[in-house]
Amino acid sequence: MAANHSSTLTTVVSYPERGEGGSNKYRGNCSPKLISDLIAHFNLKEICDYMCGSNTTGDAAASMGITSHTYDLHSGFDLLHCDIPERPQFIFWHPPYWDIIKYSDVMYRADDVQQRYGYDPRQFDLSRIPTWEEFVKAMNYCVMKQFCALEKGGRMAVLVGDIKKKGRLLSMLFAMTKPGTIENVIIKTQHNCVSDHRTYSGSFIPIVHEYLLLLRKDSPLQYPLLMTYQMHGDIRNMPGATWRDILADAMESFQNAVCLEQIYDQVGSYQRAQHQQYWRDKVRQTLYCYPAIFTSPRRGMWMLKKYA
Repeated sequence: MAANHSSTLTTVVSYPERGEGGSNKYRGNCSPKLISDLIAHFNLKEICDYMCGSNTTGDAAASMGITSHTYDLHSGFDLLHCDIPERPQFIFWHPPYWDIIKYSDVMYRADDVQQRYGYDPRQFDLSRIPTWEEFVKAMNYCVMKQFCALEKGGRMAVLVGDIKKKGRLLSMLFAMTKPGTIENVIIKTQHNCVSDHRTYSGSFIPIVHEYLLLLRKDSPLQYPLLMTYQMHGDIRNMPGATWRDILADAMESFQNAVCLEQIYDQVGSYQRAQHQQYWRDKVRQTLYCYPAIFTSPRRGMWMLKKYA
């Protein structure tokens, strides 16, 4: 018999008390209450989890009286290389947050997996991938592999987070490939984290939330696909940049006063200058038009006013 459970899903969810299911000693796992809410909200009869960790998903499903299919690297299933056995109706996926918590040979013994299943889990563990770029590539492969296995009308609920390293925000949500129809992004507040007991200094802003992304497969062969590409841009070629912006950025690299020819050299070969016949006149006009930003300490020399 299924437990009586009404869904409390909103665009922000919070579970201060973890609830029963899985193991709170298995670091990084989520509250079974979230999975129970998903089961209740979508009236699920079956749920799949291909990185189940301490089997929170299986325990939540059992408490709700529905079928679950749960697998993990520590129990013989490698999502990167194994075929997905089911044609799922609903997948819950909570990947590692890169290397924030390492799993193989930390949360479980790699030698035990090697002896029982014949492979070293450390080779296929997303939490042991050395670089962020390689991790994103593996994460997106896993997203697409699971989405492709869904039946028409099936859904994926993907729980991901943000990572802060050396002043850089690495967002799994922004980097993740998003196939199908994006139904919702749910903000999940975090509780009982190791970082809760740390004191941060300076301008660091602690991360206290995760994202639950809901994706739906509306058609069996063709579907929308939202992908993120990282590119390096140059303001001198950007359509939204004004001459003021371009000159100010160009002169940031000098800091000291420079002559007009040096400024021309910085901008002359780029799109904004090439598309304007009298671009040198435009440069001079811009320098004179913004005295709060540009200043001329002597004839023919210009610099940013903040450096004067």
